[in-house]
Amino acid sequence: MKIGELAKLSGCSIQTIRYYEKEGLISAPERTEGNFRVYNAVALEKLAFIKNCRALDLTLSEIKRLISLQHSPSTPCEAVNEMIDMHLLVVESRIEDLQNLHGDLRKLRLKCGNARSVDQCGILGELSPRPQRSSTRI
Repeated sequence: MKIGELAKLSGCSIQTIRYYEKEGLISAPERTEGNFRVYNAVALEKLAFIKNCRALDLTLSEIKRLISLQHSPSTPCEAVNEMIDMHLLVVESRIEDLQNLHGDLRKLRLKCGNARSVDQCGILGELSPRPQRSSTRI
């Protein structure tokens, strides 16, 4: 299949497919006499794998590592487990940060009622820098 068909079937853009080729995530395809790229079902399966990994927020280098591990099926999967464990820690940290942000936004929202004009907006007032008072007298 040509790259356009692969893009349609995989849900990846043509540019993404070419980028994954350049990065070594998928093998360079064979070429026709007219120099068109010709892909097979293996490329489609590899793109599905990459998309699944990207949906989990794995980096391209991590995906390369997983692909490398797939080529060594007798290798213990501890490296895979460690990678996922690290991502769990990152996600848990991001969740905590988002919960803190949520709390900050809720507190900020309480600073302003609905029937005020912008010049009386408590949110804008809270976000604006306050003039510093000088401790020295003139």
